[in-house]
Amino acid sequence: MNMSYSFGEKLRILREKKEMTQTQLGNELCMTQRKISYLERDIYEPSMRDIYEICCFFGVSADFMLNIPTK
Repeated sequence: MNMSYSFGEKLRILREKKEMTQTQLGNELCMTQRKISYLERDIYEPSMRDIYEICCFFGVSADFMLNIPTK
């Protein structure tokens, strides 16, 4: 996956790879479908807790989700 994608684009791609709806992902993460939608469209910025939950669920790093280069 391209590192230049936004947080929301990465979230959508990861969700679709798991063949989940926004509602299903929201239920897994204790978030509403609306919040998932807003995160995917980069309308809302994720909280630290959101980032943690999303990264744990998908098994990815916060560096990856936030486009932080690693050395």
